[in-house]
Amino acid sequence: MKASEVIEFLEGLAPLSLQEGYDNSGLIVGDSATEVTGIMVSLDCTEDVIEDAISQGCNLIVSHHPIVFGGLKKFNGKNYVERTVIKAIKNDVLLYAIHTNLDNVFDGVNLKICEKIGLKNTRILSRKKGLLKKVVTYVPHEHAKKVRSSMCNAGAGGIGNYDQCTFNTPGIGTFRGNEKTNPFVGKKGEIHSENEIRIEVIVPDYQLKNVLNAMRMAHPYEEVAFDIFSMDNVWKEVGSGMIGDLAEEMDALEFLKSLKETMNTDCVRYTLPHREKVKRVAVCGGSGSFLLPNALAEKADIFITGDFKYHQFFDAENSIIIADIGHYESEQFTTELLAEKLAKNFPTFVPRLTRVKTNPINYL
Repeated sequence: MKASEVIEFLEGLAPLSLQEGYDNSGLIVGDSATEVTGIMVSLDCTEDVIEDAISQGCNLIVSHHPIVFGGLKKFNGKNYVERTVIKAIKNDVLLYAIHTNLDNVFDGVNLKICEKIGLKNTRILSRKKGLLKKVVTYVPHEHAKKVRSSMCNAGAGGIGNYDQCTFNTPGIGTFRGNEKTNPFVGKKGEIHSENEIRIEVIVPDYQLKNVLNAMRMAHPYEEVAFDIFSMDNVWKEVGSGMIGDLAEEMDALEFLKSLKETMNTDCVRYTLPHREKVKRVAVCGGSGSFLLPNALAEKADIFITGDFKYHQFFDAENSIIIADIGHYESEQFTTELLAEKLAKNFPTFVPRLTRVKTNPINYL
C-alpha cells in the first residue's frame, strides 16, 4: 500500500486541525505516494530509530513527537535534528508525526493512560471550543431526507454519543432564475415559491469541506443556498487531559506505589497526600502542569503527568496530590496505542515497535 493510505487513516484518527499552534504534526519527510514496505512506531524519532527501521525493513516511521518543531535553515548535520532528517532522506525513510492532535482526541494518548491505570467514567479534562460550525441549508421536502443523510454520512450531525443529529423547520423559499439558469423547479424569469425544509447540522471544522461537498452532490438545486455559523460551543470529545474514577477508593500511598509499577517508571515525584484515600484521578500525557487548575476544578484527588517544575508543586496547596511520573513514562504506551490502531485497520500489515528506548533521562 502507499503511505497516503496510512496517512489518511491516521488523520482520520487524529485530524491535523486538532493539533496545537506550536506543533508540527503530519508528514515531515518523504513522498506520500511511496509504497510502504513496513511501518515502525516510536515515541520519538532519532538517528537510532531510523537505523532500527532500516534494519527491520520499514520505510515509514510513525512517531508521537515530531523531529522538527521549528524551521530548519541549514542541513549540515550539526545537531541531532538535522542528522536525523538527513539520514531519513538518504535512506528513503518517511517520517510522520502524530503529536498534540493525538493528545486532543478522546480515543488518544490520555485514554490509553486511563486504561492502564484502570479508570472508569472517563471524560476530557479541558474541553476545547471554537472548533465547531453550524451549517444550514434549504431543501425541497421530498429531497430533505437524501440531503440530511448525505451530510451526516460525510461527518455532520454528531453530538456526544449520538449521530445523525439535525434540526428541521418547514418554510417557503422564493427565487427567480435569469436566462442563464436551468431551475430544478419553476421557470426561468419567473418568481417561484417552493415548500422547503431548513436543515441545521453541527459540523467539526475539519469535516466542513467534506460535508459541503456532500450537500452539493445530494441537493437538487443548481445553486444551493446555505449558511455557515461559527460556534463557541465546547466540544466534549476534543481537548487536553482526561479525568476518571477508580473502581474503588485506594490508599493514597498504595495507589502511588501501584502507579509506579503500572507506568513502569523509576521515579514518582509527588506532593504529600492531603487525604488518606484517592478515587478521582486526572491525567495528562507529557507536560501537563497547565492543567492543574482544571484538575482542581474537577475535584480530582490526584493529578498524574510529567515535567512539573519545583515551584509548581507548591500550587497543590494541600488540595490535590501532584504525581510527576516523567514525560517519557507518561506517554510510553502511545506506541502501543498506535500499533493497535494500525494493526486493526491494516490487518495484513503488522507495524513494528522500535527496539530503541528513546528516553533521554536516566535515573540512579
